[in-house]
Formats: sequence, C-alpha cells, structure tokens
Amino acid sequence: MKVTDIRPEVYELAQRAQQRCLHRFQEIDAVAEQNTRRVMAAFQDNRVSDSCFAGTTGYGYDDLGRDTLDQIYAQIFGTEAALVRLGFVNGTHALTAAMFSLAKPGETILAVTGTPYDTLQNAIGLTGDGFGSLKFYGIGYAQVDLAENGEPDYAAIEKAAAEPKVTGIMIQRSRGYADRKALTVQEIGEIVKTIRRVNPKADIMVDNCYGEFTDVIEPTHVGVDIIAGSLIKNPGGGLAPTGGYVAGKAELVERAAVRLTTPGIGGECGSTLGNNRLLYQGLFFAPHVVAQALKTAVFCAAMMEELGIETSPGIDEKRSDIIQMVKLGSPEKMIRFCGGIQAGAPVDSYATPLPAPMPGYDCPIIMAAGAFIQGSSIELSADGPMREPYTVYMQGGLTYESGKLGIMMAVSAMLDEG
Repeated sequence: MKVTDIRPEVYELAQRAQQRCLHRFQEIDAVAEQNTRRVMAAFQDNRVSDSCFAGTTGYGYDDLGRDTLDQIYAQIFGTEAALVRLGFVNGTHALTAAMFSLAKPGETILAVTGTPYDTLQNAIGLTGDGFGSLKFYGIGYAQVDLAENGEPDYAAIEKAAAEPKVTGIMIQRSRGYADRKALTVQEIGEIVKTIRRVNPKADIMVDNCYGEFTDVIEPTHVGVDIIAGSLIKNPGGGLAPTGGYVAGKAELVERAAVRLTTPGIGGECGSTLGNNRLLYQGLFFAPHVVAQALKTAVFCAAMMEELGIETSPGIDEKRSDIIQMVKLGSPEKMIRFCGGIQAGAPVDSYATPLPAPMPGYDCPIIMAAGAFIQGSSIELSADGPMREPYTVYMQGGLTYESGKLGIMMAVSAMLDEG
C-alpha cells in the first residue's frame, strides 16, 4: 500500500476532520512563534557563529560548539547549567543520570506521578536483575499514584514528600505507556508548591521527554530543579543524530555529568565528531517541528473521533506532550493501524511492523517508524505494548502534511480490513 492508494472516502473524512482542527492549529502556531523567539534570542545572546559547528575528536577538550550549546540550552530552559551530549544513548540514559543526581545511598527518591515509564523501572531497580540500578547503590524508591481522576494526588504527595529520607522528587510529564493525561506545566508548578511546603530542600526532577516546546514555558520556569530528555525527540528537531540533555541547577547537572562520564571528568570531555551543526540546526527548527507534530496529533484525534474510536487527548484538550493515545481495543486493530503508519513513512514504507520482545519491556511491543533517525520519536511513529486495553501511542511528524498522510494511510489500512 502506498500514499497513492488512499481511499477516496478517507480524503473526504480528512477534509471534515481538518476543518474541525483549524482553530487549534492557530493556537499551536502562536506557541511555536513565541518559542522560536526564545530560541533565536538564546542563539544571538550566545554569539553563535560558524566556528561553533566545527567538531572535536579524542577527549573533546575546549569544544566551543559543545560548550556554547550547553549555555544556549540553559538560557532556553531558564537554568544555571545544561549538559547536551551525544554520549547519552537515549532519553532513558539522560533521565537515569539525572535521577542519580537527586540522592545518595540511604536517601530516597519519591515518584509522585505513579509508576514511571517502563524502561526507567530497570534503572530504579523495580524490574530486571537490578545490577547498576538505584536500588543496587542503596538509593530508596517510593511512589505516589495519581488520583482516580488522573490528576495529581496533592494530599498524598504532601504526606509522602515530608518523609525525612526523601531528598529527590521525580515527576513524569508525559503519559508514557499509561492511560493518563500529560501534566501541564501549570500542574507541575502546583506539585512543586506542594512539595516545597513540607520539604523545601528536596530536589525536584521532571522527565521532560515529549514535552519540550509544547507550551511557552518549561517545568524549570515553575521551580523544577532539573529536567532531562532526548535529542531524538522534540529538542533535536528531527536533525540530531543521537543524544540527550540535562538542564537545571549547576550542582545537579555536574552530578549527572559524573554519572555520564566519570568522577573527575564530568562534562569536561566528550568529542562531538563534527555533529555540532546538526544539534544547533535541529534546536533552531525544534519549535516549528514540534508544532507540526502537535498538528498531526490533533488531526489524528479528529480522524479517530470521526470513526467513533476513543482517543486522548481530544482535539480541544490542552496538550503538554506530542503523544496521541488511540484506544483500538484489540491486537488485530493495533497491527492494522501501525501497518498503515509504516506504509505512510518515507523510509522503510515496505516493511510490516509486527509485535516483538524489546529490552526493558515485560510484553511484546509493536512499533511503526519509518524514520531518517533510528528510533526518532519526533518523526511520525506509532507504538504500544501488546496488552489490554490494546492502545496505540502515536507521536511525531516532521511536517504536518506528511503526518496527515500517515494518519490517512492508517485509516485506509483499517478500512481495508473492515
């Protein structure tokens, strides 16, 4: 199946769906404009020049581009310091480094938004053999679940955060593979206020994956001490070839740097091998690319609603990440939907995604991703665990036009199968 095979009735459906989205598209474009201004100001204030794009080899000492990019990220996120490194192999790696900055052996990290994303459970020591995890090094873990309505349970958070051993707080902004909404920056700010009342010394961390540039402010603008994320998601703009970032208080960022490299070296080393330009250019594009992904997600919600399929968020709900949850209800429908997304990709469109085991997950995962960068979640992709209630998590879209076609391909594939 190719984009030229999209059924005529799907074009009619898409036209109706898009008309319902136009007011939301204007709001998304307004956010992108403000974020672009913030990124541009950081580039100009830090005097970005062609010399920043030269790479280093070996140890990577005195890498002008790397060190300037750290300063730019710190300015954009309103923090004392930042660590932007190709050496982070994925978002989980960056998040783990940030978590290790929050506590020493004998102290406790408190997660206040329920069980973290699947792959982080290994880093904490909740799953896997535990070697090298927080638990392995004697760092405790406690958890507060979200309330029944999916909102933060502020009373429970206040009680748990007051425990003497709690020195670090972890907040997951995005939904992950969970049936919950993403937290807005404003909600994160309320969690911060709640914690500060009973434990003012605790360091607060946010897993910022999928959330960057979806709002005009970030969690660090409302009192969060450290955030972390992946460069092959929002802030890489579809151009970063790999990597992750940490931004926050200077002391915490340095602790994370020590976890990435080794004590005594921290963030001083790390060659960039000629990739600096891609990291700069990707960040420059990021507010616009995130807007394209958000438009794709809103369009997906409208298309699914036209078909009577439950989604979250709805087209008029406030969004704090780029993820669109589609509740399909059966493994067969998940495979069809993901097959359509794959068929609408520019890369590997001929491949057929099938469920398979993946490291860090307790059940088979299906993933559709025809991406220029392997595993890039800012490019159109759809994935999900093959377990009830059989929900697909769709995200990304470098351009709205290509994202729209991908959703139309998914709908055509589902209709072809009845």
